[in-house]
Amino acid sequence: MTECRKILVLGSHARSLVDFRGRLLQSLVERGHRVVACAPDAPAPIVDALAALGAVYRDVSFERAGMRPDQDLRALGAFLALFREIRPDIILGYTIKPVTYGLIAARLAGVPQRFAMITGLGYTFTGTGLRTQLAGAVARQLYRLSLAGADRVFFQNPDDQALFERLRLVRRSGQTVVINGSGIDLEAFRPAPLPAQNTMSFLLIARLLKDKGVREYVEAARQVRTRYPKAVFRLVGWYDRGNPAAISERDLRAWKAEGIVEYLGELSDVRPVLAATSVYVLPSYREGTPRTVLEAMAMGRPVITTDVPGCRETVVPGANGYMVPVRDAGALAQAMERFLVEPQIIHAMGRESRRIAEEKYDVHRVNQVIVQAMGLDR
Repeated sequence: MTECRKILVLGSHARSLVDFRGRLLQSLVERGHRVVACAPDAPAPIVDALAALGAVYRDVSFERAGMRPDQDLRALGAFLALFREIRPDIILGYTIKPVTYGLIAARLAGVPQRFAMITGLGYTFTGTGLRTQLAGAVARQLYRLSLAGADRVFFQNPDDQALFERLRLVRRSGQTVVINGSGIDLEAFRPAPLPAQNTMSFLLIARLLKDKGVREYVEAARQVRTRYPKAVFRLVGWYDRGNPAAISERDLRAWKAEGIVEYLGELSDVRPVLAATSVYVLPSYREGTPRTVLEAMAMGRPVITTDVPGCRETVVPGANGYMVPVRDAGALAQAMERFLVEPQIIHAMGRESRRIAEEKYDVHRVNQVIVQAMGLDR
């Protein structure tokens, strides 16, 4: 019989607790543990969804993006107060501030076991410019300090693991574990019939950030539409106004006015738009493992993505899609045109995407690795 533990899971986005960690929280509850899920400003539907999974929600206030000493000290204080009140046996933090300040606070609060999940490296590792480089240097020092006290550090791709080891942000002696992203619920995301070939459509789902490749997607769409004016390009996502890499609302309005992309806003359920999609596109600069790609693969869609950490693990070129160089709108347009010239390849590539999702990204298999590494499967 597994000993009941109090486990606190800390993230930056309340919705991600359900969308990305929901099955993991449920798995921990089913094993007899008490689970407390924490993030800022969860709306009532998210609180209700967490309760349905068996987890208790606790609000914790902090600024997700940006690096200001006053804000970050307040975040550290908020985490420390929360941990001292709840007194968890285990903490699992994911995204940068829950990992850095969260694990530092957990160590100060005497939380016995501390785990981190690196879900992506963000603009501090992918951006350019002096300010970004300075922010990256600070972030690396914070990671080094916080992860020194972590029992295990989960990475969603081997490139991030190798980078952290090379920078000596983690130990090399069995501290790190590579998992296949957040996994995907293969029952919730099932194969859907492809749209008719005469309605060829492409889709990008992402936060509206430059480092998600949104600009390259729009420019590639502009190039393709000069030769294939009936091709449809859709964009789904939400503004991340506090993020230095955010796409401006002015740019989005200009793209819509030009008629290049159909912007559908933020969707709580992306399955209908994926079902209406021929080919999924994610020209990101770097990922942990992109959840939207896994969703598209599970629904039987070919994928075009970039040859960068996190993305390259999802595509076998020529089998279930294509990889293109990062920040290269011309190469992205050429990959899109291959599907317009040879639409018959979409079915076979979509079937292979589903096969890979079943073999590699089943959420239950991914969570089993996490639970075992945390010592909670005994």
